Amino acid sequence: MDERQLIKGCLANRAKDQQEIFRRFSGKMLSVCRRYARHEMEAEDMLQDAFVKMFKNLHSFKAEGSFEGWLRRITINTAIKHCQRKSFTNEINGYEKLPESSYQQSGSKIDEDFLMKIVSELPEGYRLVFNLYAIEGYSHQEIAELLGVTSSTSRSQLVKARNMLQRRLAEIEAFKTRTNKNNNPKSKAIG
Repeated sequence: MDERQLIKGCLANRAKDQQEIFRRFSGKMLSVCRRYARHEMEAEDMLQDAFVKMFKNLHSFKAEGSFEGWLRRITINTAIKHCQRKSFTNEINGYEKLPESSYQQSGSKIDEDFLMKIVSELPEGYRLVFNLYAIEGYSHQEIAELLGVTSSTSRSQLVKARNMLQRRLAEIEAFKTRTNKNNNPKSKAIG
């Protein structure tokens, strides 16, 4: 069944079509939510809220762009609102040390999952701006309007987020270098 037929079915409150829309798009939208959430349960809550909003406002979808893009925007806005309800306003001007990770990354290449784990450790305000700018492609003016801050605050948060990510990656690289030296039998003195 094509997307337009599914949307018509959803507008007619057909549960089968609603389930199919959820099945088709929930994985991609959950990935979006994970970038804004601190943990999986929070991401799932964001996803559920986003789909509730989507079904509630489906009648306003004009089919001028892609349905997935429209749903993605709803999902991002839902995630932002969720974060703002919690602690974003308390954190946006502050600095927090990234928590110590309970994992190690092997090899020299950093994969996407590992990088997203590091991004998820950023303070909420930094994480929001980083995701919106670096991953979603929003401008600083758009971010400012979404978050109710100035565009200079958005720029500042992005710089701080990038600096924290660079420091964290440098810490991980230094740890790997030390670990590799300590485990290399040639580096140990013969006694």
